[in-house]
Amino acid sequence: MPLALLALAVAAFGIGTTEFVMMGLLPQVAEDLGTSVPTAGYLVSAYALGVVIGAPLLTALGSRIPRRRMLVLLMAVFTAGNLASALAPSFGTLIAGRLLAGLPHGAFFGVGAVVAARLVREGRQARAVATMFLGLTIANIVGVPAATLLGQHFGWRVTFLIVAGIGLVAMAALTRLIPPLPAEEHTGLARELRALAGRQVLLGLLTTVFGFAGIFAVYSYLASMMTEVTGFAEGSVPLVLALFGIGMTLGALAAGPLTDRALRPTLYGSLAALALVLAAFHLTARSPVAALVTVVLIGAVGFLTTTPLQMLVMDKAQQAPTLAAASSQSAFNLANAGGAWAGGLALSAGWGWTSPTLVGAGLAALGLAVAVVAGRLDRDAPDASRIVARSHEEADRPAPATSEAA
Repeated sequence: MPLALLALAVAAFGIGTTEFVMMGLLPQVAEDLGTSVPTAGYLVSAYALGVVIGAPLLTALGSRIPRRRMLVLLMAVFTAGNLASALAPSFGTLIAGRLLAGLPHGAFFGVGAVVAARLVREGRQARAVATMFLGLTIANIVGVPAATLLGQHFGWRVTFLIVAGIGLVAMAALTRLIPPLPAEEHTGLARELRALAGRQVLLGLLTTVFGFAGIFAVYSYLASMMTEVTGFAEGSVPLVLALFGIGMTLGALAAGPLTDRALRPTLYGSLAALALVLAAFHLTARSPVAALVTVVLIGAVGFLTTTPLQMLVMDKAQQAPTLAAASSQSAFNLANAGGAWAGGLALSAGWGWTSPTLVGAGLAALGLAVAVVAGRLDRDAPDASRIVARSHEEADRPAPATSEAA
C-alpha cells in the first residue's frame, strides 16, 4: 500500500472525529449557549445536512480540478468550518459552522475513494479504499473519546480548535504525499447524472440507506442503553464508545480483502450478520459482559458493509465513479439520520430502551433484501453502465485493415 493512503487516512480521522464528537458534547454546548439538549441535537443534523448537500454539489463543481488540489481544497473548507464552530458566538452561528464543516465530507470521501483505487494495482482497490476509511474508524477509538474528554474538561470550543489543527495537518500531508493526478475525463454533468440514475446504482444507494440505518438506530441511543439497561455509570460511556470503534476498525480491516475477493457475498454476509447481532443485542444488553461483546460485534459487522457498498456503487456507475462515491456518502448520512429517527420513534412509543435494537435489525434485514434483489437483477440482465462502457471501447478501436484487392 502506498504511503499516500496515509494522508487520506489522516484526513478521514479528522472528519470522523468532528462528525461523531458532537454527540458527546451536547450537554456542554447546550449549557454554554443557553439552549436545551434536544435543541442542541440539531447540530448533529446540521452536519449531516451539509454532507447530503455538499457531496453531489462540490463533486460536480470540482470535476475539472486535479484530484490532489481538489482534496486539499475540500480539507480547507473542512478546517474553516471547524474553526468557525470553535469561534461561534451564538447557537445560530454554530449551526452554520457545523453545516460548513459537513459540506466537504461526502465529496472528500468520493474523490478520495477514486484516488485510493487509482494508487494501487488491479485487485487491491477495495483494500486501498478500506485503508482510507480506517482513519474514520480509528477516530471512534481514539479521536472521539479523547476529544469528548477534552471538551468536558477544557470546553467544547477547544475540541473544534484541535480538529481544525488536524485539518491543517491533513492538508500538508495531502500536498506532500498524494502524487499529481489529473481529473477524470469530463463526460458532462448530464451524462454523469444518467450514470448515477442507473438501476443498480440506485439499488446500491438504497441498500446503504436501509442497511446502515440499522446501525444508527442503535448507536444513537447506545449511551442511554448502557446506563439505563446494562447498568454502567455515565463515566464508562467513553469506554463503550471506544469498544464500538475497535469493532469498526476490525470490520474495516476485514472488509478490503473480502470485498476484493467476493463483493456481493461479503455484502450479503455482513448485512445478514448485522441483522442477527442487532436482534441479539435486545437480550444481551442486560448483561454487562455480553453487552460489551455485542457492541464490538455491531461495530465490526456494521462497518464490514461500508467498503462493499462503496465499491458496488462506484463499479455500477463507471461513467461517474467520483460522483457515485460522493453520493454514497450522502446515502450513509441519510442512514445516520433515518436510523436515529426510527429508533427514536420506538422509544417515544414507550417500547423500552432496547427497542431500537429490534428496529435496527429490521432495517438491516430490509437492506439485505434490497441487496439480494439487486444481485438477482444484475445476474439476470447485464448492467447498462457496462454495456455503455463496452460500446465506447469498441468505438475507440481502430477499424480492421482491409486488403487493397478488397
